[in-house]
Amino acid sequence: MDGMQLLQLGKRLTELGRDAIDQAGPTSLTPGEVAVIADAFRNPDCSVREIVARTGFAQSHVSASVARLRERGLLQTVPDPADGRRTLVRLTDRARRAVRSRADHRADEAITRAIADPGRAERIIALLDELAPLLLPPTTGQ
Repeated sequence: MDGMQLLQLGKRLTELGRDAIDQAGPTSLTPGEVAVIADAFRNPDCSVREIVARTGFAQSHVSASVARLRERGLLQTVPDPADGRRTLVRLTDRARRAVRSRADHRADEAITRAIADPGRAERIIALLDELAPLLLPPTTGQ
């Protein structure tokens, strides 16, 4: 697999993931806000700078997303006890429950709908179940 194929695969998996998450219920969040929440879920008590580094979004975009999500009661910010100049970002309990609810919704239906051949869809699901723990870091925010 070359780099371009990997990027195309990532884009396709993102589309399937969004479809699976949408099945769990509608959301009024932008894709950027979803990415910020997902990062804060996996990395509790992190700084905006750390979210920027992991998501690849501009600092201004992450800062604006954090402010909007804080206003909506989905994120909270607290001073870093080790360095009062830094602000740490964490999910509220309400957001954590919503993330868990959506995360528990398997993507099988979305994959099966997207792939015309049921046998091929089943094989893709099995391969993704095998691949995920090999490529994804262990989560700390659950």
